[in-house]
Amino acid sequence: MIGDTDERVIALGLARMADALGNSFLIIVLPLYIASGQVSIDALVGGNLLGFVVGEEFLIGFVLSLFGFLNSFGQPFTGRLSDRTGRRKAFVLFGLVLFAIGSVAYPFLSNYWAVLLARGFQGVGAAFSVPATVALVNDYARSDRERGGNFGVFNTFRLIGFGFGPIVAGLVIRFGPYATPFGALSGFNAAFGIAVLGAIVSFLLVAAVVDDPPSVDAEAGDDLSIRILDRGGPRLLDSVFVLGVGTFFMAATIALFAPLEAPIRARLGEGTFLFSVQFAAVVIANVLLQIPIGNASDAYGRRPFLLAGFVLLVPSVFAQGVVTTPLTMLGARLLQGVAVALVFAPSLALAGDLAGEGQSGSTLSVLTMAFGLGVAVGPLASGFLYNLGGFATPFTVGAVAALAALVLVYSQVRESLSDEPGGGAGPAAAVAEE
Repeated sequence: MIGDTDERVIALGLARMADALGNSFLIIVLPLYIASGQVSIDALVGGNLLGFVVGEEFLIGFVLSLFGFLNSFGQPFTGRLSDRTGRRKAFVLFGLVLFAIGSVAYPFLSNYWAVLLARGFQGVGAAFSVPATVALVNDYARSDRERGGNFGVFNTFRLIGFGFGPIVAGLVIRFGPYATPFGALSGFNAAFGIAVLGAIVSFLLVAAVVDDPPSVDAEAGDDLSIRILDRGGPRLLDSVFVLGVGTFFMAATIALFAPLEAPIRARLGEGTFLFSVQFAAVVIANVLLQIPIGNASDAYGRRPFLLAGFVLLVPSVFAQGVVTTPLTMLGARLLQGVAVALVFAPSLALAGDLAGEGQSGSTLSVLTMAFGLGVAVGPLASGFLYNLGGFATPFTVGAVAALAALVLVYSQVRESLSDEPGGGAGPAAAVAEE
């Protein structure tokens, strides 16, 4: 229930909602901005890169993917550093400042490399803010039995911003330019301004409400490697590492859909509106289910929800490659949204349960990094697999990946909550569920 949630978690959720709104604006706006001719790319189009001819689509995709790669690969460093310093709030604020600077710069940039640099700047900013934010949500849980609910509330707000941002961005560009006392404001510049505003609102919320938890001596060392093996445990692989692999596959399957807009619309005989509804269905299902599933995972354990999520993910992804009507595609996307909701909050909560004292930034960054990588790799894999084997191929491969994640989670991930209804087990008393 939101009413019982720590106000700092709600503030972090609202901050991420505003920040995600601004970032999702740019996912829609930057491709249009680059393609509009306001950014000089003519000298680059038609060039050769490792034997491939560089096209406008590649240049746009590279700008979008750079954010995800810098964000993801930077998170193990920043997550561990936030553990060592205990200054999570400062990391969140610094990341938001970097993101805002990038958004402010776009209207003044007409060179492709400068736009790429600004987007890279924002990727570094996200690498600072994301793991520290998720670690704070984890740290604010008064017991393991509140952690799933905290992540459910946080993810709900974040997904609202991410899900509705593209719709608002399209409207802002569509109805521009706008008259102002200082002259006409183009739709692009208005969209960039809203992205800046989102970062400012996030900054103010975090600065006013959020504080660092009591300082602890973090056990995180200087080793930035991710623990893969379950050292001394009954299983071969570390539970958090397996959750990271599962999160990567899950995120990649989400990202398969958008790059195939043209072939999907042609196959289903639908227009832009129906495609956008299908695209948003995964997010809508998550917004509706994150809080109840997060709370339920506190009461009944994390593992049952994880297994149910991956069980549903397999057919829902596969179905998107074989359906032939808009309604059945919408059903498949809604089912995928339910699957993602079953995995999202419980996986973060389980990783938080297993994190050592003062190590939540390091531990949870494994999952946030995996999600970012999945979102970055998914579109590239989708286009490659479509060209390789046809329409159904990306979704078939995605379903196989989801099945692999199911097998790994079933065999390698342990339950992190004890059977006592009053409290959690924590990392020391986590029980293995056979």
